[in-house]
Amino acid sequence: MITSNNNIVKGENNRDILLDYEYLESGTPLPVVVFCHGYKGYKDWGAWSLMGSAFAKAGFLFIKFNYSHNGGTVEQPIDFPDLDAFGNNNYSKEVRDTVTVLDWIENSQLPIDSTQINLLGHSRAGGITTIVTAKDNRVSKLITLAAVANYAERFPSGKALEDWKENEVMYIKNGRTKQEMPLFYQFYQDFVQNEEALTILKQAEKIKQPHLILHGENDETVLVKDALAIHKASPNSQLKLIREANHTLGASHPWESSLLPAHLREAVQCMINFLR
Repeated sequence: MITSNNNIVKGENNRDILLDYEYLESGTPLPVVVFCHGYKGYKDWGAWSLMGSAFAKAGFLFIKFNYSHNGGTVEQPIDFPDLDAFGNNNYSKEVRDTVTVLDWIENSQLPIDSTQINLLGHSRAGGITTIVTAKDNRVSKLITLAAVANYAERFPSGKALEDWKENEVMYIKNGRTKQEMPLFYQFYQDFVQNEEALTILKQAEKIKQPHLILHGENDETVLVKDALAIHKASPNSQLKLIREANHTLGASHPWESSLLPAHLREAVQCMINFLR
């Protein structure tokens, strides 16, 4: 029997982290997979729920959650009703939220095998999960999917950076929702203040756990060079490039099919094999 449930965990600034889990009841402790969403993302985007069900059917307890400042709310977790929270998000908050979720798992009554808590991060969260894994020995294995390798190079520079500082905000257009999404200058300031801790490749060098790096060959958002850089830095990593796959491995939102897209299905099989 499949068990699933929604929970609210208190995250950064006492904001809600909306979390759900799914597993097949077996009467024994289960290995855990914790999925962390990327930039302008959320746990129920596209085919992520189908991915969770695939892990549950394969004998894992699958958890996914929304970062506390991702722009969603408990009442409206899809899309971005709270743009002020979105604008006040930063990498440090997402690192702390991820640790908060690990704390919650450890203290929950779920049938978990605490020696098998695995992190799975997509895109921006590939960097976040790399940073968390480097410093948290509760994580037994790491999977990064279409992961970013360098946060510093994704910030504006020159006049664009000066304008951001002067205006204290810049706006990013969301192509799907058509929202003008604010990014407050604190995002950059926080990175500069914590640059050592937030430099993904430096943290990757410290990872002792097994690490699977998955990347689509045709990723248009995060280039394959990022996967190669992470693989070079992370001592216990293996790299798998998925032929012709894009950044979301064929998924889009909304995802109407009851089947995973072919590239994501291939990725899930690779992940399950790695975790086993």
